Amino acid sequence: MGTTAAADIATIARIDAVPSILQVICETTGLRFAAVARVTENAWTTCAVLDNIGLGLEVGDGLDVTTTLCQEIRTSHQTVIIDKVSEDEVYCNHPTPRLYRFESYIATPVFRADGSFFGTICALDPRPTRLRGTSIEAMMASFARLLSLQMENEERHQRTATALLEEREMADLRDQFIAVLGHDLRNPLFAINAGAELLQRRVADERSVGIVKHIQTSARRASQLIEDVLDFARGRLGAGIVVDLQPDADLTRSLEHVVSELQRIHPERVISMDVDDLQGVLCDKERIGQLLSNLVSNAIIHGAPDSDVRVSGRLSNQEFTLSVHNLGPAIAENVRAQLFKPFARPSVRSPRGGLGLGLYIAYQIALAHDGRLEVSSSDEHGTEFVFHLPVVTAV
Repeated sequence: MGTTAAADIATIARIDAVPSILQVICETTGLRFAAVARVTENAWTTCAVLDNIGLGLEVGDGLDVTTTLCQEIRTSHQTVIIDKVSEDEVYCNHPTPRLYRFESYIATPVFRADGSFFGTICALDPRPTRLRGTSIEAMMASFARLLSLQMENEERHQRTATALLEEREMADLRDQFIAVLGHDLRNPLFAINAGAELLQRRVADERSVGIVKHIQTSARRASQLIEDVLDFARGRLGAGIVVDLQPDADLTRSLEHVVSELQRIHPERVISMDVDDLQGVLCDKERIGQLLSNLVSNAIIHGAPDSDVRVSGRLSNQEFTLSVHNLGPAIAENVRAQLFKPFARPSVRSPRGGLGLGLYIAYQIALAHDGRLEVSSSDEHGTEFVFHLPVVTAV
């Protein structure tokens, strides 16, 4: 499929070497007009020009191709060189030199990378100049090959950039779809939860109670997955995770509630907690609780099953730090570099649920608070995630 004149002009304009090529041609030949022209069956179009004789052609200007010598070059694929038109056996009576009032002329064909004809590099002047028998023809041929390579590189770059832009737009559409889908799934899940709670009050036999509890557990799990997907979509779409910063009266109690809930879900594990009095820390306590929940859940999944998970919260030196520590094999350095990216899944022996978004969301929550989330890991000391938050206390 051929390109348009506008696209070819834009391609030539992006090639930094073109103005220098035209300058060198003029200085070397003594000709005062030089141009790169796109030549088709129907049109001659200026893509780049250096005009020191006031010919009046500018980039994008077109000529009737039948009035130019480039029409012949397009057919023959041969360079045309004229030292002095009035003494040239072939061109002394040709209408083109008379129309454009030049005596000396040189034009070399330029081909695309696929071998098709693009146009010419040409130069001319009303004054006669010796061109034949010099190195000028070889120089023009070299410039034509260079221009062909540069055009191919630039067009390849543009194709890559266009494909990347299209892929980004498609990714945005996918993220928007995920966000809408996640939002719309909330209503049926709410109905499932409400129905399960109603059934729980009405059934009495042990088997039915077990089924209802299973429905509630699955619904809660699905709700959490949806919330994770929505948080992921918010981050991907550029809005980031939204936080509602409030001078919380009792952040300590909020964190204790999170740990208590996780302990109830994982009674086989020991989760210890040592948290200072965190009165008045300016933060979004719900999001900080979500961050802690994700970190503790990660520690339970990936830590040594026979070791405690330790939660520590400290308020000192104008900084609030919240850390989660677990023992177990060290996280490899190449894995640590990917931990806070979406869908990152450290390899584990047994399959597990989830989307691999927990640490990504925790990291985004830290960023939303103008804080940071760091990780250290070794075989000797285990793995520790630490959230650092500069403290702005309530007045």
